[in-house]
Amino acid sequence: MTDLDKVDRAILAALQTDGRMSNARLAETVGLSETPCARRLKRLESAGYIERYRAMLSRSALGYGVVAFIYVRFAVHDRTVATRFEREVQAIPRILSCHNVSGSADYILQVVARDLDDYGSFMRDELRSLPGVTSVESSLSLREIKASTGLPVP
Repeated sequence: MTDLDKVDRAILAALQTDGRMSNARLAETVGLSETPCARRLKRLESAGYIERYRAMLSRSALGYGVVAFIYVRFAVHDRTVATRFEREVQAIPRILSCHNVSGSADYILQVVARDLDDYGSFMRDELRSLPGVTSVESSLSLREIKASTGLPVP
């Protein structure tokens, strides 16, 4: 982060707000002309500060009324089983995120479902059959207070 100046940080912050922003608008937002702005943007992409661009989709418009956080525990901590579990989790689209964590759970998953019946089917038919899973505990989101708006840009 030592090679990022104030303008680089402004570019990163602006793009997190609107990833489809045109170069002309981005340049105006950060106080540059278009060519230097495009050069800086290319450098930030090449240096790995910007991994990719994507759209944020509406869960409700797509019919996902349930968001759950699932605490997954393994009885046996075998690297081969954990690797299989992680590979299979990556292939399930309704699992939005998966974190290997410390504490009483081995993994925490964020999952979406259409409704409670759909969530129950997912738990019974998919999650509990994944390699290594011996117990699961769920917390259902009642209301989202803050959604990810991107990383803080120091």
